Amino acid sequence: MNPLLRFDRVSLAFADRRILIDADFSLDEGERVCLIGRNGAGKSTTLKLIAGELSPDDGKIEMPGHLRLASLSQKLADASACTVRDFVREGLAEQIERIAAYERRSAEAQTPAVLREMEALEREIVASGGWSVDARVDAMLTELMLPADARLDELSGGWRRRAALARALVAAPDLLLLDEPTNHLDISTIEWLEEQITRFAGAVLFVTHDRAFVERVATRIVDLDRGKLRSWPGGYRDYLEQKARAEAEEDRRNALFDKKLAEEEAWIRQGIKAREHRNEGRVRALEAMREERAKRIKRERRARILISESDELSGRKVIEARHVTHSFRGKKLLDDFSLRVMRGDRIGIVGNNGVGKTTLLRILIGELLPDEGSVKLGTNLEIAYFDQLRRDIDETKTVVDIIGEGRDYITIDGRKKHVVGYLTDFLFTPKQAMTRVAALSGGERNRVILAKLFTRPSNLLVLDEPTNDLDVETLEALEERLASYEGTLLVVSHDRHFLDAVVTSTLVFEADGVVRRHAGGYSDWAAKARGLATGENDAPAPARSARAAEAERKKQASPPQKLSYKLQRELDALPDEIERLEREAAELERRVTEPDFYRRPRDEIEAGLRALDEVRARLDAAVER
Repeated sequence: MNPLLRFDRVSLAFADRRILIDADFSLDEGERVCLIGRNGAGKSTTLKLIAGELSPDDGKIEMPGHLRLASLSQKLADASACTVRDFVREGLAEQIERIAAYERRSAEAQTPAVLREMEALEREIVASGGWSVDARVDAMLTELMLPADARLDELSGGWRRRAALARALVAAPDLLLLDEPTNHLDISTIEWLEEQITRFAGAVLFVTHDRAFVERVATRIVDLDRGKLRSWPGGYRDYLEQKARAEAEEDRRNALFDKKLAEEEAWIRQGIKAREHRNEGRVRALEAMREERAKRIKRERRARILISESDELSGRKVIEARHVTHSFRGKKLLDDFSLRVMRGDRIGIVGNNGVGKTTLLRILIGELLPDEGSVKLGTNLEIAYFDQLRRDIDETKTVVDIIGEGRDYITIDGRKKHVVGYLTDFLFTPKQAMTRVAALSGGERNRVILAKLFTRPSNLLVLDEPTNDLDVETLEALEERLASYEGTLLVVSHDRHFLDAVVTSTLVFEADGVVRRHAGGYSDWAAKARGLATGENDAPAPARSARAAEAERKKQASPPQKLSYKLQRELDALPDEIERLEREAAELERRVTEPDFYRRPRDEIEAGLRALDEVRARLDAAVER
């Protein structure tokens, strides 16, 4: 099989920044390849090379002359007055121009040269899909369920992204380039997009940080690492396993090479007698080894995220929301919603765009008052809120100024750390640390905000879409650190892999308008085959996928089991029992902390401490139950 695309020792650099170094790569028909790399590695630049927007410094990029190529940019389509139909029709601009050129030639005198040109144009038109441009546009609008006559500025970001995909697909390209296609999309639309890409007949090369999307869509992963394009067959889990083995083997080979080089360097430094009899071939081999060692590019350090945790524990009950009702612009977002958040809970908030996830988050932490109902915050709370910091960040300041606030050192978990050293843990170079925030990319700004947030001691961490624009490596480092966070966590995210990794329960805005709490992460909820509510700016919901329909069929065939009468009564009584035990524990704690408690007889002291331990154990058991 001839490849659709081939890189032959391609190199590209911007000033002193080397993007590709003698890189080789090929892409075959029908492949769906994900290009992975850390922020700034050059993933979008590589797509621009393929699209012809940039030229390599060295090497060749080979593609068949008849290759039809379409791109979906990372940048969202402008919210203009253009209708969706006209916007999608622009995807056939080249075909429209061919047809117009044919018509112009047909109106001219039919000389042999004109006839030959018309024949060539006709072959190109037929090969590129034929004459019926408007029929193709209408078919694509129908397939993607787009409102043809709506203006782009009337659509939400997710639906403008859908229109941009229709514009790319309408030309039936052989190769589709997608740069962060899941940006601005909610979970339902991401899952819809997965179906579309899986069904697409051509080849796809895409860049994304959405690991669940990669796992479901990719047939191969290509890693842009230190200027090389390294290929790994299979999905995301396969990539992680293969890359870990390859890095271990690389480290082993480098260690053996360095040991051999050190031995040869010791030999060459021997005395005059040894040099008089030395082997010139061995000297030349040493010089070659030195040259090879100089060319080695060290693997970049991994992200290492620190979170400053409060020295004080919060109260056992962190948030108590009772019968909360709230509306926005006439739409009821919450209706008689109640929730108890206990210390150590790790809750993900899940829903489509526009349903009220951020509103619920702000109500729970007391930043927004509900229309009805009450929210009570627990004691000793130290809240670190990601979205608030995003709003308050001063983009005219440098990264160092934002983090250090004029100081060279900051304190993290009781230890002093230099600001620049702390920023290197978040993958900022010393040069980037001195850069103004306004000059940073979206992913770099998010890393600044996280770095700033995590300098603040907290026992309640509140994250509203923290994963936007972060590269895969930073996401994994963030997940690893959040897994060991000892406080309480509330997180809004559309990143399904992230939710599965960090939360133990989910609050889900479901299709029937009710916000329900479910045990486990996103995958645990999705296994129940329930639907998500649509947001206020959503267009009509896309057709349900075959997987969702099959899951619903199984659900109807096997209705969920209900709790027994006895278990239901026990469950209903547990909240009051927990409150009673909390009051009892608080009273016992008050008694044992009185100044004269330890002046009492020894048996009274032991009995009081034993009673407190017993109540705490019963309370823990009730909460766990």
